[in-house]
Amino acid sequence: MVDLSRDTDRALDESRALLRDNRSGGRHRLAGTRSIGRASAKMKAGHALRKLRNIALALAVILIGFSALGVVLGGIGFAGLMGAIVLAAIAVGVLSSYPSLKVPERADLKTDDVRRLVGQTELWLEAQRRALPPPAAKAISQIGLQLDGLQLQLEEVDQAHPMAAQIRKLVGEDLPEMIEGYRRIPEHLRYEEHAGSNPNKQLMEGLGLISTEIDSVTRQLAAGALDDLAIRTRYLDYKYGEADHAAPEQN
Repeated sequence: MVDLSRDTDRALDESRALLRDNRSGGRHRLAGTRSIGRASAKMKAGHALRKLRNIALALAVILIGFSALGVVLGGIGFAGLMGAIVLAAIAVGVLSSYPSLKVPERADLKTDDVRRLVGQTELWLEAQRRALPPPAAKAISQIGLQLDGLQLQLEEVDQAHPMAAQIRKLVGEDLPEMIEGYRRIPEHLRYEEHAGSNPNKQLMEGLGLISTEIDSVTRQLAAGALDDLAIRTRYLDYKYGEADHAAPEQN
């Protein structure tokens, strides 16, 4: 006789998990809290470290303050100790929540600093991802990985480089304008066909085009490094590889 209890329990657990996810906006929306790239993750980590620093400073001030008070009064007693603990708990609670990480506004993406633009755009995209359909949210994650690759190339690019202006237009204007344009459309109209397409399809097509263009820009910026590596490899092969082939065999 087949025991169905285990399968039934598993199905019930999965159903409960799915219900919780749907109440939270769907599983793809839960992923919206994750960083889509290293640049945004680095900015979040820096913000968290600043919070830890503030907490450490506050606790140090409380410790020093109550220690000095104890020296002056000859001890702070149980009430003073409890007061220090309560004050420390309040400081930790407040400073762990504030200040919160500021999500860039649309206007913040219009910056001349293309290196900072990548991280700002990733943070902005993470905030928008919750309002996008699952396929678009997945495409945004892929674009985040591409932006990481682009930022690596931007480390050596001058702000006045012609390619920098193209990046500002592509990443700081075209990408956010397309997403904001989609979000302005009422949800019940996003699936309606219009001129052979619908807003959801158009969004995916637009994200695909931007993804392709980001890849193209990254490849253009990396072309010099690729050529240098190829030249260095040929030089090493000529210098050492040929010498090894020409070495006489020893008996």
